Amino acid sequence: MENIKFNVLKKSPLFYNIAEKDLEIMLNCLSVQEKTYPKNTFIFNDGDNVSTVGIVLSGSVHIIKEDFWGNRRIISQIGISDIFAETFSCAQVEKIPVSIVTNERTEIMLIDYKRIINTCSSSCLFHSYLIQNMLKIIANKNILLTQKIEHITQRTTREKLISYLSAQAKISNHHTFTIPFNRQELADYLSVDRSAMSSELSKLQKEGLLKFECNTFKFIGSL
Repeated sequence: MENIKFNVLKKSPLFYNIAEKDLEIMLNCLSVQEKTYPKNTFIFNDGDNVSTVGIVLSGSVHIIKEDFWGNRRIISQIGISDIFAETFSCAQVEKIPVSIVTNERTEIMLIDYKRIINTCSSSCLFHSYLIQNMLKIIANKNILLTQKIEHITQRTTREKLISYLSAQAKISNHHTFTIPFNRQELADYLSVDRSAMSSELSKLQKEGLLKFECNTFKFIGSL
């Protein structure tokens, strides 16, 4: 395996506490597949039956929900070394309620979920670590979704923006921080109109609360 991909996998939460010398042996045991997708390509569609877990080797993907007319809401963004579709595979849902689409040219590693949670005939010791890591990943995803609910249940677009940007500043532990979304993606993530959101951002800047350029923000004042 290429060193770059190997280094990405070492950072994946799925392989936490796995010794480097065991990683390649483990990947062979898991019978992984690697695939490359162009930008804006659907990896999984709403309604698909999914039994694999994906790991992003390069690029990024969005978990999205589209209505009957094609209006899109971004549930979350998955970046390099992060995993996706683990909750649906674990729950063994017949049809997933979301779609997973590439945000740019993206390389994915796919792993059969059953191979992760079931020990193989060789009784590899690392399977216990994989199961523990998977439980932790699913628990952390639930926490992140709870945090998103906190943002989108705010009453106004302004309150949603402040809630989200404040949380991002806390994560970075700095007044200046970068978010993973462009303007349209941020509007989709917060379930607000882009024009209204841009107007509120301009007001917040004029009021001296924050400055921003592209997807980099800086809090310079207080509410």
